[in-house]
Amino acid sequence: MKKLIFSELSQDKLGQIAKIEENGVVLERWNQMQSECTAQEQEQINLIQSHLTTYRLALMNEATIYARAIYPLLVLAERENIQAWAQVTLNAVYPHFELGGIIDGVLGNCASGTISTPYLVVVEAKRGLEAENPQYQLYGEMLVAAWLNWQKQANKTAQEIYGCYTISDTWTFMHGIVREFEADYPVMVVESSKEYIQRNEAQTILQILKFISNTLFPKKKE
Repeated sequence: MKKLIFSELSQDKLGQIAKIEENGVVLERWNQMQSECTAQEQEQINLIQSHLTTYRLALMNEATIYARAIYPLLVLAERENIQAWAQVTLNAVYPHFELGGIIDGVLGNCASGTISTPYLVVVEAKRGLEAENPQYQLYGEMLVAAWLNWQKQANKTAQEIYGCYTISDTWTFMHGIVREFEADYPVMVVESSKEYIQRNEAQTILQILKFISNTLFPKKKE
């Protein structure tokens, strides 16, 4: 059985364990994700953006940008028992491979005091000429999150999963449908968003995060 970790994933290694069908950028999907921001949320967005306009982001390391820009927006998408966590370890044992590692950030259910399924997974990408393409690590994390959700589902259907990777303060979202979990090669169909620059589009990013949160964690009927 192949054992891989997220940080080692490349296009070739991912192709050895799963079939990824990429549909490219599908603007319609993300343009329809409108979840209004409250006045309080808008105040916090304005505060975050005001800081970013005065920072010299090109000189900051990834951890500082993540702490000052990325994670605060994830926290704004919290509601009820849905919380943003950083540095979360996830692992999945598919029939023919094992995949896992540490995820930079997630939105997940925290009703019991520990983070649990389902997840929005976030990759904080490295910068520079030697940096790896972040989307393959993100695909791997989405496969693991989908497997964990599938394992908890009684009727074992295809799983809808979301993820995003950030480079500096730029966000790119991914939507995936994962199926054929018990096949030799599980299949994930992926659609991407355009790039959203947080300095200018923080409100849109938060609207997408809130929409995803409401999709993965629908409110219980009264």
